Amino acid sequence: MNERVEALEVQITHLSRVVEDLSDICAQQADEIGRLKRRLDHWVAREAQRQSEAADPAMIDQKPPHY
Repeated sequence: MNERVEALEVQITHLSRVVEDLSDICAQQADEIGRLKRRLDHWVAREAQRQSEAADPAMIDQKPPHY
């Protein structure tokens, strides 16, 4: 019975290490996702600004030439 308890303790120790490793990986991925979301928001805002600056106000109300 002592060997059985020892085997269970070894398995629990191993599983605890795996859970800690997975937790660290999840935290790293959450940080990376946050950074990527901020970068995407920056690029979306930048593109929206670029498009608004490039838009010709006189052309907005005009119909396209094929009408």
